[in-house]
Amino acid sequence: MAPRLQLEKAAWRWAETVRPEEVSQEHIEAAYRIWLEPCIRGVCRRNCKGNPNCLVGIGEHVWLGEIDENSFHNIDDPNSERRKKNSFVGLTNLGATCYVNTFLQVWFLNLELRQALYLCPSTCGDHMMGDGIQEEKDYEPQTICEHLQYLFALLQNSNRRYIDPSGFVKALGLDTGQQQDAQEFSKLFMSLLEDTLSKQKNPDVRNIVQQQFCGEYAYVTVCNQCGRESKLLSKFYELELNIQGHKQLTDCITEFLKEEKLEGDNRYFCENCQSKQNATRKIRLLSLPCTLNLQLMRFVFDRQTGHKKKLNTYIGFSELLDMQPYMEHKEGIYVYELSAVLIHRGVSAYSGHYIAHVKDPQTGEWYKFNDEDIEKMEGKKLQLGIEEDLAEPSKSQTRKPKCGKGTHCSRNAYMLVYRLQTQEKSSLTVQVPAFLQELVDRDNSKFEEWCVEMAEMRKQSVDKGKAKHEEVKELYQRLPAGAEPYEFVSLEWLQKWLDESTPTKPIDNHACLCAHDKLHPDKISIMKRISEYAADIFYSRYGGGPRLNVKALCKDCVVERCRVLRLKNQLNEDYKIVTNLLKTAVKGNEGFWVGKSSLRSWRQLALEQLDEQDIDTDQSNGKMNGDTLSKDDSKDDKKDEEEELNFNEDILCPHGNLCITENERRLVSKEAWGKLLQYFPKAPEFPSYKECCSQCKILEREGEENEALHKMIANEQKTSLPNLFQDKSRPCLSNWPQETDVLYIVSQFFVEEWRKFVRRPTRCSPVSSVGNSALLCPHGGLMFTFASMTKEDSKLIALIWPSEWEMIQKLFVVDHVIKIMKAETDVTNPSQMLYSSEPSLCPECREGLLCQQQRDLREYTQATIYVHKVVDNKKVMKDAAPELNVSSSETEEDREETRPEGEKDPDFNQIMHAFSVAPFDQNLSIDGKVLNDDTATLGTLGVIPESVILLKADEPIADYAAMDDVMQVCMPEEGFKGTGLLGH
Repeated sequence: MAPRLQLEKAAWRWAETVRPEEVSQEHIEAAYRIWLEPCIRGVCRRNCKGNPNCLVGIGEHVWLGEIDENSFHNIDDPNSERRKKNSFVGLTNLGATCYVNTFLQVWFLNLELRQALYLCPSTCGDHMMGDGIQEEKDYEPQTICEHLQYLFALLQNSNRRYIDPSGFVKALGLDTGQQQDAQEFSKLFMSLLEDTLSKQKNPDVRNIVQQQFCGEYAYVTVCNQCGRESKLLSKFYELELNIQGHKQLTDCITEFLKEEKLEGDNRYFCENCQSKQNATRKIRLLSLPCTLNLQLMRFVFDRQTGHKKKLNTYIGFSELLDMQPYMEHKEGIYVYELSAVLIHRGVSAYSGHYIAHVKDPQTGEWYKFNDEDIEKMEGKKLQLGIEEDLAEPSKSQTRKPKCGKGTHCSRNAYMLVYRLQTQEKSSLTVQVPAFLQELVDRDNSKFEEWCVEMAEMRKQSVDKGKAKHEEVKELYQRLPAGAEPYEFVSLEWLQKWLDESTPTKPIDNHACLCAHDKLHPDKISIMKRISEYAADIFYSRYGGGPRLNVKALCKDCVVERCRVLRLKNQLNEDYKIVTNLLKTAVKGNEGFWVGKSSLRSWRQLALEQLDEQDIDTDQSNGKMNGDTLSKDDSKDDKKDEEEELNFNEDILCPHGNLCITENERRLVSKEAWGKLLQYFPKAPEFPSYKECCSQCKILEREGEENEALHKMIANEQKTSLPNLFQDKSRPCLSNWPQETDVLYIVSQFFVEEWRKFVRRPTRCSPVSSVGNSALLCPHGGLMFTFASMTKEDSKLIALIWPSEWEMIQKLFVVDHVIKIMKAETDVTNPSQMLYSSEPSLCPECREGLLCQQQRDLREYTQATIYVHKVVDNKKVMKDAAPELNVSSSETEEDREETRPEGEKDPDFNQIMHAFSVAPFDQNLSIDGKVLNDDTATLGTLGVIPESVILLKADEPIADYAAMDDVMQVCMPEEGFKGTGLLGH
């Protein structure tokens, strides 16, 4: 047994012999005696659990002894946000904008591009006043060029460790929470920038994009018959290289320029020969830009899934790239030097992280740009090893090939940037224009003001920590309570007082109170006994309460606990006594009625009740913060309590009196009832002379009379309508009976309810009326046609013979008479019989009913839909063709809920696996209507249960170049649609 439990048991040992009314002050102190266990300070190294005297290990070690004032800091040093000397400035990741940040850093370190952008005219002059910028109005860039100017100026001369590019991102209209294709962003932004700069008058600005990034190649087609060459010139800003099946960058370039044969159906129409001829076609490089961007096509279209995937294959590339062997004209210098490597971390094309390794053109040193963090590589060398190690492992992962000096291997690089090699390092010095520098200076001033403010807050934090240190050192020595007056304080509050990370709140002792607003006996273990001197200081400084001294010990709780413990100890003995008393016959009228169910389980009920009383005394008085029950909760608890029968409530009638069922109760002696009453003092008491409930007796007699009446009515109606009860010889509209020209109609619901009553008259209420209004429209017209009553609506109506109808009118109240009459035969078609009805059909309401039925068909949650594959206009059903169990027309709320990322369309995937047809090759239709709206529900498309959808499959496309077009059409990706990148 745990030490605390032993102490608790010892504290209540007196309760076995003392009656509740005999409890004295000594007994109360004994019940609380657990807190008298001594704790020797200096010997105890951890808090004695449950001992209010132990003040060790509650958080005081943080404050005792000498403390370094740095430990008081809860505010980061503002200097950690300051740019380091000879380092670059980072960019904040706004959520999923790392792909933007990587390109911004690459373009920033292109000195020629930066200088040209600085030369662009700016509207910043409108914000100038005298020699400075207007203080009352912040500068807001108006164009993309101005945003880029301001960003580059901050990246060049800001004092901050990183800056916020949100203005630039917002100007482009990019979604900061959506990861986009980095290569596509690069192409679109360069196109936008070129178009914007083309309006500039300065040729150095107007032509900077073409000078830096634009090259030219020609598509050359040679006729094999006559040898005629046809050239189609084209500009490029990056070369898109296929990496599938290749290990080296040079192999990718060779494949890009390889010769293609045009033969068969793909022959070339030669204008010289004036006919289709076999030919060859290839790309010839005519000129290369100063900055050569090589896009490695890592993200390709996967036909099996209909989505993009990433190729995680290794590609080797060198720091020096000689492009002369690939040029049509060999004259000139075509040696390029690696200046940037853009990396995509991750194995998925739809997620991951983008970073950039870029070389400083002025120093030749390599830096890793990772959003806010910038790391300088050691020894002026490019190091990609850690980026490859961060990629997720794969079972099919190939080993990294060995790389020689001056070469690198990567399975995450998606773009390589090469700069034309020069004899010397770049001597170009780019100066920030004066108007931009003033903007940067202003931002730097704001940053310095923020640093001063943060430093002052740090100083205040230190001063506050020192004051708290002195307070703890002073008070902790005076906390222990010896023989002097003492009080109890919540252990939780003391721990929070000693916790430097949380501000001290007022003392709250409510959690330790009993229902009588005094100290609960069982809560003493979560309290600490402190000196009255320390308590006075605590309450004067922090307030709170209530204050708990020795007078706060609760006598009522001790008395109640004493009573419960005595009853628990006595229960086994009383159980034997009651069992023996029940064997003795009751004399005269001295007995008491007890429920048999209660007698069988009284011992268990008593034990549970005593346990509940014990628990109730453990509960607080409901004043704990956040623990008070709401009105609804309290109502629910009361309801549950009412549903559970207490002792002897099983013989209570609904009126609260003695029930009339004698076989559910038993007469016990006065002595036995006295024992039971000790455990269940609130149990309902019924002496043997107590009469049963008079109301229940009256109801019983009435019930017997009603049952007899119901049986009589049922027998009479069953005898009067034997055929209707047994459903024998019922008339049928599809085969009109010869013996009558008129039939009557009632609702099938009336027939079913009447049959239930006739079968079980004592359990069901009699049917007194025929409600035919349900078969009529609001105008009083019939809702069914003769044809529908023979088919789909036949389950809603019952046909009645004229003789039966006469009896029905006598037995029931009929609201509306509905009948069908046979008329003359059709003159044009003698075999066709004509019919009429009273009341007649209401065409408008009938049409509305049909529309509602169609809507009901479309609003299903689970149904079977069939798919037939059509080949050469013939239906083909494979053995494993799918029966799609699909949900159809979701509610408006459901339609707005997007599927979780990665969840695929179950319909398309089942079709794909059954027919081997990928989603982008599927053409679905129903009743000649093409199903091509991905946002529509099955209900809005008119697909109802048991429908048959026709599937026609497009021919698969083998060429990966063509797949890009398919992907753009079929994939649900939005890309940069709706952004400023497409606005031009």
